[in-house]
Amino acid sequence: MRIQEAEDTMEGYTGLNAYKKAFDLDVNVYDFVKALPKEELFGLSSQMRRAAVSVPLHIAEGHGRKTNPKEYRQFLNMAKGSCNEMQVLTDLCMALGYMRKEQHDVLHSGYDEVGKMLYGIISGLQ
Repeated sequence: MRIQEAEDTMEGYTGLNAYKKAFDLDVNVYDFVKALPKEELFGLSSQMRRAAVSVPLHIAEGHGRKTNPKEYRQFLNMAKGSCNEMQVLTDLCMALGYMRKEQHDVLHSGYDEVGKMLYGIISGLQ
């Protein structure tokens, strides 16, 4: 189910732009890792899937703890850290020749944008 469909049936974290963007980036990541060499199945492929999916998962889990701003911030900071991890992983894929520049630019800038969105949410929790 794409985010646009999920929005019609759910409220809360799915309404956050950071969640929507992270979810859509995850779909791109999962499509990309299918094309990685088989020897990267337990390396880059696995690490990218884990890091990518942790972004919207931490946003969702943190949102479920909104009544405790300290915990909410903690989960959003973990999501932000996973965005940074994805930027390093996309840089590595590019350096190794596994990723085209267009793919790199979409994912790298996308996770940068999500990180900035998360920073905005975190800053507003003071």
